[in-house]
Amino acid sequence: MQFTLIFNNMNTNTNPNAIHNPINESIDSLHSNLLKGSLSYAKLLQDCFEASKLPSAANVFTKRYQETATAAALHADALIKAGVTPPLLMGLPITIKDLYDVAGETTHSASLVLKGAQPAAKDAEIVKRLRQAGMAVMGKTNMSEFAFSGVGINPHWGTPQNPHDPQNHRIPGGSSSGAAVSVALGLSVAAIGSDTGGSIRIPAALCGLVGFKSSMFRVPTEGALELSRSLDTVCAMTKSVKDCLHIDAVLSGAYLDVKPKGVRALRLAVSKTLMQDELTPPVAQAFERCLTDLSARGAEIIEIDLKELAEIGQINVPGGLSPIESYAAYSDFVENDATRMDHRVRQRMLLGKGVGAREYIALLDARKSWIHKMQGILRPFDALISPTVPLQAPVVQGLLDSDDEFFRVNRLLLRNTFAINFLDGCSFSIPIQKPNELPIGLMLSHCNAWDANLAGVALAVEAALHQR
Repeated sequence: MQFTLIFNNMNTNTNPNAIHNPINESIDSLHSNLLKGSLSYAKLLQDCFEASKLPSAANVFTKRYQETATAAALHADALIKAGVTPPLLMGLPITIKDLYDVAGETTHSASLVLKGAQPAAKDAEIVKRLRQAGMAVMGKTNMSEFAFSGVGINPHWGTPQNPHDPQNHRIPGGSSSGAAVSVALGLSVAAIGSDTGGSIRIPAALCGLVGFKSSMFRVPTEGALELSRSLDTVCAMTKSVKDCLHIDAVLSGAYLDVKPKGVRALRLAVSKTLMQDELTPPVAQAFERCLTDLSARGAEIIEIDLKELAEIGQINVPGGLSPIESYAAYSDFVENDATRMDHRVRQRMLLGKGVGAREYIALLDARKSWIHKMQGILRPFDALISPTVPLQAPVVQGLLDSDDEFFRVNRLLLRNTFAINFLDGCSFSIPIQKPNELPIGLMLSHCNAWDANLAGVALAVEAALHQR
């Protein structure tokens, strides 16, 4: 069966903006070309800022840092002029989600209710690490308000347009909406987002990118505005698995010890429960193509019932972890500033109102037991493989016109990805659409602290599908 995997946002037939993309190659390739002197770091960054002003990039940024980013690029150029090779990531443009502190300014989380709040005293830890690596932080990117939606719509700051359909304003996915579009349009080599229920992997899947939800403990959340302290994960999306690993090394402080894997050695579990429900035909067909292709290359594909996934809905009540913990964090705004909040976000936070300490602790205990059970089930496998989300990006207007439709789509977008957050696991989303199709994501997941092993699986699967 013929199958082509789309990498690096190269599907130019459906994306006329691609001709404006300053960046359409891997970090390693870009670094190599910059060292040859055919392009300067400063010129590359200038091209990125110019492209960010195009209509296709509307609503992507909430703040730009042209002066400090340019200083980082000029530093890299100065090193080359002095005969010194800059480190791999130095001078390269990157964006950060609008929930990370930057010293001296208010962190808005793309909300109106935080305007005028106390400015941050210092950079978030991950912003500090990006600057120490010499990266050119271009700006803060738009998002779902308080990071509480997988759709990516924001009524205050606007909704970035998914670049893969210039004729129709389709959702980019959320909550890291602007982050995804900044990479898909080639404005940055990577985007730092967050993943509480899928907020990296959902927009990566809908925008044709690779998203890596690392194990939560590996990257500090200091200086990140919280949504759910039990689930929030600081992580990134890029154009390839290897690029994700380069950025992850900065965020976490060290490269993962990834062992090369061959597809023939892989044992991949496919869940019969939950993760293949309600797939649209294009997603179902793409997923089946992947399984067929990987199996033909020697991977062992094993269907398992995994009925434990159905238990999530029973355990994650009353309210659910995200509503309970977000209501605790933002109850003053929810109760006293309702007219300035996205009503859909407020409605979800209100689900956590009135949940007592006894119920909350019981939820945490039940989740802990569930995780232990899932670890035993998944241990014999190299990864759990599934569609990232069950549908392709819908048009924005239909979701604005109907709250029922918005919440239906939001539920579907979050369903598969949230299962891995609830597991406290790690996960990659890899693009698997055919040419001229809207993006579709393949998700590879495992338990907490399996990041290095899973990265090896993701590299092998990406390479195998790309060869076809």
